[in-house]
Amino acid sequence: MEFENKILSREINQLLYERGKTVGTAESCTGGRIAEAIIATPGASNYYKGSIVSYVNEIKEKLLFVDHQTLEEQTAVCEEVARQMVQGACKTLNVDFAISATGVAGPGGGTKDIPVGTIWLACGSSDEIDTFKLDEDEGRDKNLERATNKALQMFHAFLKEHMPVVEEEG
Repeated sequence: MEFENKILSREINQLLYERGKTVGTAESCTGGRIAEAIIATPGASNYYKGSIVSYVNEIKEKLLFVDHQTLEEQTAVCEEVARQMVQGACKTLNVDFAISATGVAGPGGGTKDIPVGTIWLACGSSDEIDTFKLDEDEGRDKNLERATNKALQMFHAFLKEHMPVVEEEG
């Protein structure tokens, strides 16, 4: 997947750079892996502004403006928190787009309702957000690798859908 991540990172680079758009990340369980994959491409400083690694709810609330009641009622591992993390990152980092991840990578921390391997991903803008749920436990390292790869795939697809390539006339 590392090779695929590099290809996706280059394609994301091209889409954002050509249009003068910016992106940031809000990561919990992935701990900065998505950011690392994005900046692997030279020139990322032209469009990548930064990351908030919000491993605890306190940081999700204070820096990403995730609603306390949502965290209490649904836990940090839910679709709504992933969405709010994207919106919060767009605001805090002053970016056009953001990618978020929140989940239980393992090996511990899972529950009957939210087992290990449950990871919610989200990407988009303040107004338009796509989400995806991973729910297989293949061990911590593989869970984090899959989440990073899927987040890049999702964001690449989001950009292609919402920022179609403009064909040059000639």
